[in-house]
Parts: sequence; C-alpha cells; structure tokens
Amino acid sequence: MLYQLHELQRAFLTPFAAFTEAGSQLFSNPYSPWAYTPVSRQMAAGYELMHRIGKEYQKPAWDLPTTEIDGEKVRIIEKVAVDKPFCRLIHFQREGRVMAKRKDPKVLLVAPMSGHHATLLRDTVRALLPNHDVYVTDWTDARMVPASEGPFHLDDYVYYVQDFLRFLGADTHVISVCQPTVPVLAAISLMASANDPCQPRTMVMMGGPIDPRRSPTQVNNLAMTKPYSWFETQVIHRVPPRYPGAGRPVYPGFLQHAGFVAMNPDRHMKSHYDFYLDLLRGDDEDAEAHRRFYDEYNAVLDMAAEFYLDTIRIVFQEFQLPRGKWKVGGKLVKPADIKKTALLTIEGELDDISGQGQTRAAQDLCSGIPAADKAHYTAQGAGHYGIFSGRRWRQMICPKIAEFIRQHA
Repeated sequence: MLYQLHELQRAFLTPFAAFTEAGSQLFSNPYSPWAYTPVSRQMAAGYELMHRIGKEYQKPAWDLPTTEIDGEKVRIIEKVAVDKPFCRLIHFQREGRVMAKRKDPKVLLVAPMSGHHATLLRDTVRALLPNHDVYVTDWTDARMVPASEGPFHLDDYVYYVQDFLRFLGADTHVISVCQPTVPVLAAISLMASANDPCQPRTMVMMGGPIDPRRSPTQVNNLAMTKPYSWFETQVIHRVPPRYPGAGRPVYPGFLQHAGFVAMNPDRHMKSHYDFYLDLLRGDDEDAEAHRRFYDEYNAVLDMAAEFYLDTIRIVFQEFQLPRGKWKVGGKLVKPADIKKTALLTIEGELDDISGQGQTRAAQDLCSGIPAADKAHYTAQGAGHYGIFSGRRWRQMICPKIAEFIRQHA
C-alpha cells in the first residue's frame, strides 16, 4: 500500500514540478520580459528550488564521451557486453590511434546494488579510463524486470559476478565498491575452491561490510537492532501495475533514499539553502555542482526483495561471511582458498556507512594469499563517497589502485 501512496504523491507533484519549472524559466530566460523585473532573480531561484525538491529523478546518463590518453583525446563508446535480466555489463570501449599501442589492464568495476544507479560511480570510471579497459555492472531497477524473470537472491548476485569474470577471462582485475565487496569475495572464493581458470589477478575491496561487527555505524545498527521479521513486513512492497515488474516484491528505492537523507538531514537542508543563495549570487559553477550531485543522489532504483532480505540476514545480522558459515548454492564460502588473486583493501577514515576495519577484515579472511600480494590503504579525511569520487579519489586512491594492478598484471 505504501508504494501506491508514493505513486499517488508523485502524480500530485508532477503538475507542481512542471509549474515551478515554467516559473523558473519565466523569471530567468533572457527572452522573457519578466526576467528583467527587480525581483526576477529571487523568483527564479525560489521556483527552481521548489522544482528540484518536487520533481521525479530519472536514471542519469553516464555522460563519458571522451577521455585523454598520452595527451590525445580518445572517443569512448558505451557498449553492452552482456545483457542479463537484472544487470547489463557495460564496456567503455576506447577508440583512437593511440589505443593500437596500448594493452591496458582489464578491469571489472562491480557497482553497488544499494538504492542508487551504477552511474553513481561515474567519477570512478572517469579516473580509471585513461589507464584501464573498464567494464561496469549496471544493475537494473527491479521494478522494470518482469515478474516472469523470477526472483533475484544474494546467491544470484554471486553467480552474476562469476559469469562476468568468466566472460572477461583470467587476466581481469576486480574493483568492488561498498555493498558488492561481500558477494565479490564470495564469488572469487568459490572460484578458487573449484580451481576455476578465470580467477581474477587482483581484487580491490573499497568501503564494504565484509565484517559489520567492526566499528558498527548507524546503517549497521538499524539492521542489527530490528528483527528480520520487521524488514519482511515493514519495508517490502509490491511494484504497482504501471511498471513492467508489476507485482514483484521489492525494497523500494524511495525508502532507501529517505533513509540516507534521514542520516544527515541538516546537511541536506543546508545544501539546498546554499543552492538558493548560489542562484541569487549568480554563482553558476557551484549551482551546477549542486544540480549534478542531486541529479545522481535523488535518482534511485528498487531492489529485489529476496536480495535485500538475504543481505540483511546473511551480511548484517548473522555475519555469515566472517564467521565462516555462508553457503552459496550449498557450497561453503572459504576466502582462505584464494591464493592466486592479490588483495587491496581501501577504507575512508571518516566513512559513516562502512566503519573502519569492516573492509580490512578481508585481509584476515584471505589467509591463503601471500603477504607480498596483500595491501591496505586508509584514505585520511575521506568519507564513504570520498573513496570513489572527488578529489581524494582522483589524486590519492585511484593512483594507488593503478599501481597495485600493474604490479600484479
């Protein structure tokens, strides 16, 4: 019923969003006489702020048309390498004369399925492109997947990662950001146990809940203090009829988004107020930065109920991975079996989603990897998003990943 109420609210807000967008243009467009009235800037700023608060946000485009390699601009072609019901493997294919002379490492970037679209990693991809052949898991909004495609469990996530690794071959390097560190570690552990020839050369784990018992955050505490039955009955809803996935049980993206906002409401209020002031001052650069961030932050997707509930129980309540109790398809996940894949773990000093030590726990679990093939890095001053986007990511973290990959290429 909550999903239907949300859709009803969206239906009411759609005319409001259209009206405020028109009002903003009326008082800002240079061809409008109203743009030259004494209070035009205040009116335009107010209308745009209301428009952005009330509008519905769609999945953003990757918007990565080019990169620069050896001083030459190289065209990027976005191609679907593998198309599955719940995920598309996107290849950012680089084209140009300079590419004929290069053989860059192949990287599988596993994006989180945690409410936001994979495009949240746009800055991650942008920084990797000059020196790597990049593939990204682009997860599908569960409300767009017909119910006839069946359920999607955490085990299925593990199988998807294995399928992508086998598609890309043995010379692949894996980077997982946040939530997928757990299923990626499971996928590689099971491949190692089976001596699969397509085990990756390296795996980079960034800000993920390998062992949520260490430095628990507000996110961890919610999962640990509420019983499993509460999540089943309170946050799982069925997709309304107007979507292809009608009837599918999901954890709606709007609930996840509301949870993220509730973690830091003052920060978001201040950000919107600063945006209004930037519009009044004519500070177009800061205003555009605000638009870009919230275009991404406010665009959310639904998660399959089975996957979400499995994650709550297996990862955050029973801690099956660090306790050595997790079975995928009846097979025990044993990270100690990994011997051929080098490991780099990365954490943010100020991460308020995956606390310090949660990702580093992989170092202890992967006891079969030689010490020379393991490394850890804590990014000073970096929060959760700062470890994969922004200045610290570009200047401090990405170069360390590139160096680690090339050491083991």
